[in-house]
Parts: sequence; structure tokens; C-alpha cells
Amino acid sequence: MGRYTFRLPDIGEGIAEAEIVAWHVKVGDLIEEDARLADVMTDKATVEMESPVAGRVLEVAGEAGAVIAIGSPLVVIEIEGEGEAEPAAQPSQPQARPEPAESDRPARPAELSPPSQERACLTGSAAAAKVLASPAVRARARALGLDLANVRAGSHGRVSHADLDALLLTRAAAATPVGKPEQKPVEILSGAGEQIKVIGLRRRIAENMAASKRHIPHFSYVEECDVTALEQTRAELNGLRGHRPKLTVLPLLIAAICRALPDFPMINARYDDAAGVITRYTSVHLGIAAQTDGGLMVPVIKDAQALSVWQIAAEIARLAAAARDGSARPEELSGSTLTITSLGPLGGIATTPVINRPEVAIIGPNRIVERPVYLGETLERRKLMNLSISCDHRVVDGWDAANFVQAVKHLIEAPMLLLAL
Repeated sequence: MGRYTFRLPDIGEGIAEAEIVAWHVKVGDLIEEDARLADVMTDKATVEMESPVAGRVLEVAGEAGAVIAIGSPLVVIEIEGEGEAEPAAQPSQPQARPEPAESDRPARPAELSPPSQERACLTGSAAAAKVLASPAVRARARALGLDLANVRAGSHGRVSHADLDALLLTRAAAATPVGKPEQKPVEILSGAGEQIKVIGLRRRIAENMAASKRHIPHFSYVEECDVTALEQTRAELNGLRGHRPKLTVLPLLIAAICRALPDFPMINARYDDAAGVITRYTSVHLGIAAQTDGGLMVPVIKDAQALSVWQIAAEIARLAAAARDGSARPEELSGSTLTITSLGPLGGIATTPVINRPEVAIIGPNRIVERPVYLGETLERRKLMNLSISCDHRVVDGWDAANFVQAVKHLIEAPMLLLAL
């Protein structure tokens, strides 16, 4: 019998590490070739790992929530024949790294994770480059003047925002004057219910939202729009749709946004704050926030400005379904230049959505309500909707955001003008 080490393959361009979100095997299991081993998550998508060999599982690389580097051992399998008979890597996967000579001996489970002690011995910029950390963590460390090589990594072997915070708190405590009261630990309350470990998509959401609020000075602007004519036009179009998808307000609103953006290029942009570079886009790659069982995902309608309202409606339905059933491809979950988030009938009076970094704006339509409105001297029953926008004040001025929303409002209040453009 021999041992086969299945290493985490290169599962996407620019991906250096992945998080284990679910195991489908455990130590001692007998598995067939192509059996599902684990689900791993990158910054872009969740990917299923399948075994290239049949055998018995000897070791696995940590629990759900562990983060491992590309090329690191994921599963060790006992196979028939000679050990370490790993096949040549597929085109999308890098050749497995050669084992050191002493690896012929049975590996201990602890060896499946990159040793954090090695990073602790590194110094200087070369050491920082070898430390596992997300781009957001690296950018924050640079902004704070911290050397990642001097930051103690957490239990998962990579430096997180929490590790940076711990170092900052340690330095602050060292500088605290004698006699200043220490911060009390978090109180443990009685009657606590289920404890849920934050891993996978929920962890990504938490990290991304925290980074967005930490780095971006948000401001929000809300305007009321009369969508009576838009709703009437939508109903008429749905009466003519035939085999085309049913229109909601969202495709018409997206069409209006795409029409207005050329006059406001600072809205359709991304800001690399680490490099100090703003990139404006002529194409509108619109992220659509979609709620899934695991949390919020943002599939992207590419080149939305080139699509009709019917095509936009079809793309919304297709991408939302793919996000919910887990079939969305990585390229469909990245590359947005602007995001729209809608809660439909639950939209509330107004929202102040959090920007999807590194974008600089996010738009939130709210619930449509009917209210009496004076039109001149006449009181009429009208359908009204508040339209919210949150912007990065480092890139977008309040004047520009307000004028952009007014331009969108003009189009959705005159839908025939929208469809004629």
C-alpha cells in the first residue's frame, strides 16, 4: 500500500489560498475515484474538490473554516501500489510541489497546515511577501505602517484584520498611562443559545463589509421618484412579452442607470486606495445583490448598457438562480463596476447600503407605495418610490451623486423617453 497526497490545486487566476467550507469525507472513509472530498471557497466562488484516486482517507487538512495555501496538502489517501503516485497536473492545476526527502515518513496531521513558526522567523519585506494575508489586510497594514512579518497570525495560519487589531491593541496597552482602567472582557450572558462558527460565505461577507466601512467614507442620498407612468408602461410591456421574461421595475431601473452613467463617469468606477488610482469604465458591469441560503452574493451583468430591458430581465433571473443553486461561475461573481441592491416589496422607506469595495457607489431602490400627491391644484393617487445611493466621498462629490440620481429620476418618470433612447 502507498500514500497519495492530494494538494489544493490552482483554482483561479491570482488565487493564493482558499477556505475549507465543508468536508464530504472523514479519516477512515473508503472513497472511489472522483468522489467529492471537500468544498473550498476563494474570494470569487465555492469549488468542489474531487479525488483523482480511490483509496482510504488517512488525513485531512483541518476543520471547516481552515484556510490553506494553493499547493498545500488537502487530503492524504492510502492507495494500492506505490505511494505518492500523483498524476501530472491538469492544465488548470499547477504541478504538485516536490516533497522534501524526509516526507517519505508518515506525515502527522499537524503537518498539513503551513507552520506558522516559520513565518515568525522571517523579517523585512521578503518575509511580508511570504505571509498569508488577503489584499485588503495587506493594504490596511501598509496604511498603518505595519510589517506583516511582525504580526502574529491566527489559528488558520494567515494574518487577518483581527490580528492587526490585536497588534494595535497591544501597542496601545503598552502606551496606556499607569492607573488607566483596562477594558473589561466581553460579558458571558446566561441563556445563550446556539453558537455558530462564522465560516465560508458568511465570513467573506463579514470581512468585505467590515473592510468597506473601515476604509470608505460613505455618504448617502435619497430621492423620491414618481413611478406611476413607469408601472403603467411595465404593465403594457408585459402584455406584449410573449415568451420573453416578465418585467419587474428592476430591469427598467437598470436601463435608466445605464443611460445616465455616461454623463457621470465618476459613479461607474473602481478605486484602488492602496495604489491611489481611480479607474473609470465606459462599460457597465452591474452587480446584482442576490440573497441566498448562505448569505448575500453579487452576480454581475456584464455590459449591461448594451442589453435591452428584456435581456436585462433574463440575465437577472439567470444569475440569481445560479447564485442560489451554487452553479454561478467565478467570472459571473466578480468584475462589477457598480452594484444595485433591492429588497423588492421589503425595501422600506429608505436604505443606506454599504458599498461593494472597490466600487465607489451602490444604488438601492426602495418599496413602491401609493400616496395622494398634489399635481398643481389637483390631488391625485400616485405610485412613489424612494431611490437611495451610497457613495465613496473620496471619489464622488455629493453634488455629482445628487445630479446623477436626478438624471435617473427624470428617465424613470418619463419611461417613453427611456425606451426611445
